[in-house]
Amino acid sequence: MELNLSGRTALVTGGSRGIGRAIADRLAEEGCHLHLASRSAEDLQTAQNELAAKYDVDVQTYPMDLSESANISALAAACSDTDILVNNAGAIPGGSITTVDEATWRSAWDLKVFGFVNLCREMYPHMQTRGKGVIINVIGVAGGEIEEFNYITGTAGNASLAAFTRAMGSGSPADNIRVVGINPGPTATDRLVGLMRQNAKAKGIDPDNWHELLGDMPFGRMAESEEVADLAIFLASDRAAYITGTVMTIDGGLSSRGQLL
Repeated sequence: MELNLSGRTALVTGGSRGIGRAIADRLAEEGCHLHLASRSAEDLQTAQNELAAKYDVDVQTYPMDLSESANISALAAACSDTDILVNNAGAIPGGSITTVDEATWRSAWDLKVFGFVNLCREMYPHMQTRGKGVIINVIGVAGGEIEEFNYITGTAGNASLAAFTRAMGSGSPADNIRVVGINPGPTATDRLVGLMRQNAKAKGIDPDNWHELLGDMPFGRMAESEEVADLAIFLASDRAAYITGTVMTIDGGLSSRGQLL
Protein backbone atom coordinates (compact mmCIF):
# COMPACT_ATOMS: atom_id res chain seq x y z
CA MET A 1 0.00 0.00 0.00
CA GLU A 2 1.48 3.34 -1.04
CA LEU A 3 1.38 5.78 1.89
CA ASN A 4 2.86 8.81 0.06
CA LEU A 5 5.03 9.79 3.03
CA SER A 6 8.39 9.96 1.26
CA GLY A 7 10.05 13.36 1.53
CA ARG A 8 7.87 14.61 4.38
CA THR A 9 9.26 15.71 7.73
CA ALA A 10 8.09 14.40 11.10
CA LEU A 11 8.73 15.50 14.68
CA VAL A 12 8.46 12.69 17.24
CA THR A 13 8.71 13.51 20.94
CA GLY A 14 9.90 10.71 23.18
CA GLY A 15 11.34 9.44 19.91
CA SER A 16 14.46 7.69 21.19
CA ARG A 17 12.88 4.63 22.83
CA GLY A 18 9.72 2.55 23.06
CA ILE A 19 6.67 3.47 21.02
CA GLY A 20 8.20 6.77 19.88
CA ARG A 21 11.29 5.02 18.53
CA ALA A 22 9.15 2.42 16.74
CA ILE A 23 7.12 5.22 15.11
CA ALA A 24 10.33 7.00 14.11
CA ASP A 25 11.64 3.79 12.53
CA ARG A 26 8.45 3.28 10.51
CA LEU A 27 8.47 6.91 9.37
CA ALA A 28 12.08 6.65 8.25
CA GLU A 29 11.30 3.40 6.45
CA GLU A 30 8.64 5.32 4.48
CA GLY A 31 11.16 8.01 3.57
CA CYS A 32 10.33 10.69 6.14
CA HIS A 33 13.02 13.01 7.45
CA LEU A 34 13.01 13.12 11.24
CA HIS A 35 13.23 15.48 14.18
CA LEU A 36 13.55 13.43 17.39
CA ALA A 37 13.21 14.92 20.87
CA SER A 38 13.66 13.35 24.30
CA ARG A 39 15.46 13.97 27.58
CA SER A 40 18.31 11.52 26.95
CA ALA A 41 21.07 12.74 24.65
CA GLU A 42 22.67 9.29 24.71
CA ASP A 43 19.50 7.50 23.60
CA LEU A 44 18.92 10.11 20.90
CA GLN A 45 22.45 9.66 19.57
CA THR A 46 21.92 5.91 19.37
CA ALA A 47 18.63 6.38 17.55
CA GLN A 48 20.15 8.90 15.14
CA ASN A 49 23.09 6.64 14.30
CA GLU A 50 20.95 3.56 13.74
CA LEU A 51 18.25 5.28 11.70
CA ALA A 52 20.68 7.25 9.52
CA ALA A 53 22.66 4.08 8.82
CA LYS A 54 19.55 2.11 7.90
CA TYR A 55 17.56 4.65 5.89
CA ASP A 56 18.37 7.43 3.44
CA VAL A 57 16.78 10.19 5.51
CA ASP A 58 17.95 13.17 7.55
CA VAL A 59 17.70 12.71 11.34
CA GLN A 60 18.03 15.67 13.70
CA THR A 61 17.96 15.27 17.48
CA TYR A 62 16.96 17.60 20.32
CA PRO A 63 17.89 16.52 23.86
CA MET A 64 15.57 18.59 26.02
CA ASP A 65 13.02 18.44 28.81
CA LEU A 66 9.64 19.16 27.21
CA SER A 67 8.01 19.89 30.55
CA GLU A 68 9.69 23.31 30.25
CA SER A 69 7.71 25.79 28.14
CA ALA A 70 10.86 27.53 26.88
CA ASN A 71 12.11 24.23 25.46
CA ILE A 72 8.79 23.68 23.70
CA SER A 73 9.11 27.06 22.00
CA ALA A 74 12.72 26.39 21.00
CA LEU A 75 11.83 22.97 19.59
CA ALA A 76 8.91 24.35 17.57
CA ALA A 77 11.08 27.10 16.13
CA ALA A 78 13.76 24.61 15.10
CA CYS A 79 11.22 22.20 13.60
CA SER A 80 8.87 24.62 11.85
CA ASP A 81 9.09 22.54 8.66
CA THR A 82 7.28 19.63 10.33
CA ASP A 83 4.49 17.98 8.31
CA ILE A 84 3.69 15.31 10.92
CA LEU A 85 3.81 15.94 14.67
CA VAL A 86 3.76 12.90 16.94
CA ASN A 87 3.27 13.83 20.60
CA ASN A 88 4.49 10.83 22.56
CA ALA A 89 6.75 12.02 25.40
CA GLY A 90 5.63 11.38 28.95
CA ALA A 91 5.20 8.65 31.54
CA ILE A 92 2.75 9.31 34.36
CA PRO A 93 3.34 7.37 37.61
CA GLY A 94 0.70 5.20 39.23
CA GLY A 95 -1.02 5.83 42.53
CA SER A 96 -4.38 6.83 44.03
CA ILE A 97 -5.67 10.22 45.15
CA THR A 98 -4.19 9.58 48.61
CA THR A 99 -0.72 8.54 47.44
CA VAL A 100 0.08 11.00 44.62
CA ASP A 101 1.12 14.37 46.04
CA GLU A 102 0.65 17.68 44.27
CA ALA A 103 4.26 18.04 43.15
CA THR A 104 4.27 14.62 41.51
CA TRP A 105 0.92 15.28 39.85
CA ARG A 106 2.00 18.66 38.46
CA SER A 107 5.36 17.33 37.25
CA ALA A 108 3.71 14.45 35.38
CA TRP A 109 1.16 16.74 33.74
CA ASP A 110 3.78 19.34 32.83
CA LEU A 111 5.41 16.80 30.52
CA LYS A 112 2.57 14.73 29.14
CA VAL A 113 -0.53 16.94 29.31
CA PHE A 114 0.84 20.47 28.99
CA GLY A 115 3.73 19.19 26.88
CA PHE A 116 1.24 17.90 24.28
CA VAL A 117 -0.97 20.98 24.50
CA ASN A 118 1.87 23.49 24.32
CA LEU A 119 3.62 21.81 21.40
CA CYS A 120 0.33 21.69 19.49
CA ARG A 121 -0.14 25.38 20.24
CA GLU A 122 3.33 26.18 18.91
CA MET A 123 3.27 23.89 15.85
CA TYR A 124 -0.29 24.46 14.65
CA PRO A 125 0.35 27.95 13.24
CA HIS A 126 3.27 26.63 11.14
CA MET A 127 1.02 23.95 9.66
CA GLN A 128 -1.75 26.51 9.25
CA THR A 129 0.55 28.77 7.22
CA ARG A 130 1.50 25.90 4.90
CA GLY A 131 -2.11 24.76 4.65
CA LYS A 132 -1.48 21.15 5.67
CA GLY A 133 -0.36 18.93 8.52
CA VAL A 134 -1.10 15.95 10.73
CA ILE A 135 -0.93 15.81 14.53
CA ILE A 136 -0.96 12.42 16.26
CA ASN A 137 -1.29 12.29 20.05
CA VAL A 138 -0.21 9.00 21.63
CA ILE A 139 -2.35 8.94 24.78
CA GLY A 140 -3.34 5.64 26.50
CA VAL A 141 -6.37 3.52 27.32
CA ALA A 142 -6.40 4.57 30.99
CA GLY A 143 -8.53 7.68 30.86
CA GLY A 144 -8.93 7.42 27.11
CA GLU A 145 -11.19 4.38 27.44
CA ILE A 146 -11.44 3.28 31.08
CA GLU A 147 -10.89 4.81 34.50
CA GLU A 148 -8.41 3.40 37.03
CA PHE A 149 -8.53 4.30 40.74
CA ASN A 150 -4.86 3.42 41.24
CA TYR A 151 -3.74 5.34 38.15
CA ILE A 152 -5.65 8.48 38.96
CA THR A 153 -3.10 10.98 37.64
CA GLY A 154 -2.73 9.22 34.30
CA THR A 155 -6.44 8.52 33.98
CA ALA A 156 -7.33 12.18 34.46
CA GLY A 157 -4.50 13.41 32.22
CA ASN A 158 -5.27 11.00 29.39
CA ALA A 159 -8.98 11.80 29.54
CA SER A 160 -8.09 15.46 29.10
CA LEU A 161 -5.81 14.70 26.14
CA ALA A 162 -8.46 12.55 24.47
CA ALA A 163 -10.98 15.39 24.74
CA PHE A 164 -8.33 17.88 23.58
CA THR A 165 -7.60 15.73 20.52
CA ARG A 166 -11.25 15.40 19.56
CA ALA A 167 -11.86 19.12 20.03
CA MET A 168 -8.86 20.13 17.93
CA GLY A 169 -9.62 17.57 15.25
CA SER A 170 -13.21 18.75 14.95
CA GLY A 171 -12.18 22.19 13.71
CA SER A 172 -8.77 21.59 12.14
CA PRO A 173 -10.12 20.51 8.71
CA ALA A 174 -10.81 24.20 8.05
CA ASP A 175 -7.02 24.58 7.92
CA ASN A 176 -6.47 21.30 6.05
CA ILE A 177 -4.95 19.82 9.21
CA ARG A 178 -5.89 16.51 10.78
CA VAL A 179 -5.63 15.80 14.53
CA VAL A 180 -5.99 12.22 15.75
CA GLY A 181 -5.09 10.17 18.80
CA ILE A 182 -3.98 6.66 19.63
CA ASN A 183 -4.79 4.86 22.88
CA PRO A 184 -2.29 2.02 23.29
CA GLY A 185 -2.95 -0.62 25.90
CA PRO A 186 -0.06 -2.22 27.83
CA THR A 187 2.82 -2.33 25.34
CA ALA A 188 6.08 -4.27 25.58
CA THR A 189 8.42 -1.31 25.84
CA ASP A 190 11.72 -1.63 27.71
CA ARG A 191 10.20 0.28 30.61
CA LEU A 192 7.13 -1.93 30.97
CA VAL A 193 9.07 -5.16 30.42
CA GLY A 194 11.42 -4.03 33.19
CA LEU A 195 8.47 -3.53 35.52
CA MET A 196 7.09 -6.95 34.57
CA ARG A 197 10.45 -8.55 35.36
CA GLN A 198 10.41 -6.87 38.77
CA ASN A 199 6.85 -8.09 39.38
CA ALA A 200 7.83 -11.62 38.39
CA LYS A 201 10.76 -11.61 40.79
CA ALA A 202 8.54 -10.31 43.60
CA LYS A 203 6.16 -13.21 42.98
CA GLY A 204 8.95 -15.80 43.10
CA ILE A 205 9.08 -16.26 39.31
CA ASP A 206 12.30 -16.19 37.28
CA PRO A 207 12.40 -12.65 35.78
CA ASP A 208 13.16 -14.22 32.39
CA ASN A 209 9.75 -15.90 32.62
CA TRP A 210 7.81 -12.68 33.11
CA HIS A 211 5.51 -13.70 30.25
CA GLU A 212 3.86 -16.10 32.73
CA LEU A 213 2.14 -13.05 34.25
CA LEU A 214 0.28 -12.33 31.00
CA GLY A 215 -2.12 -15.28 30.97
CA ASP A 216 -5.16 -13.01 31.29
CA MET A 217 -4.02 -10.59 28.58
CA PRO A 218 -5.65 -10.67 25.12
CA PHE A 219 -3.83 -13.26 23.01
CA GLY A 220 -1.67 -13.95 26.06
CA ARG A 221 0.62 -10.99 25.44
CA MET A 222 1.04 -7.23 25.44
CA ALA A 223 1.02 -5.14 22.27
CA GLU A 224 4.32 -4.64 20.48
CA SER A 225 5.59 -1.11 19.90
CA GLU A 226 5.75 -1.84 16.18
CA GLU A 227 2.00 -2.61 16.12
CA VAL A 228 1.24 0.81 17.61
CA ALA A 229 3.67 2.34 15.11
CA ASP A 230 1.89 0.67 12.18
CA LEU A 231 -1.36 2.37 13.21
CA ALA A 232 0.42 5.70 13.62
CA ILE A 233 1.96 5.48 10.15
CA PHE A 234 -1.41 4.75 8.58
CA LEU A 235 -3.00 7.71 10.40
CA ALA A 236 -0.15 9.97 9.26
CA SER A 237 -0.60 8.96 5.63
CA ASP A 238 -2.88 10.07 2.82
CA ARG A 239 -4.74 6.77 3.24
CA ALA A 240 -6.27 8.31 6.36
CA ALA A 241 -7.10 11.65 4.72
CA TYR A 242 -10.68 11.70 6.04
CA ILE A 243 -9.84 10.70 9.64
CA THR A 244 -9.67 13.51 12.20
CA GLY A 245 -11.12 14.36 15.60
CA THR A 246 -11.06 10.77 16.79
CA VAL A 247 -8.95 8.55 19.05
CA MET A 248 -8.24 4.95 18.04
CA THR A 249 -7.59 2.21 20.58
CA ILE A 250 -5.10 -0.61 20.13
CA ASP A 251 -5.30 -2.91 23.14
CA GLY A 252 -6.54 -6.29 21.88
CA GLY A 253 -9.99 -5.56 23.32
CA LEU A 254 -8.64 -5.20 26.86
CA SER A 255 -10.53 -1.99 27.65
CA SER A 256 -13.79 -3.60 26.56
CA ARG A 257 -13.50 -5.69 29.72
CA GLY A 258 -13.69 -2.48 31.78
CA GLN A 259 -10.26 -2.88 33.39
CA LEU A 260 -6.61 -2.72 32.39
CA LEU A 261 -5.55 -6.12 33.79
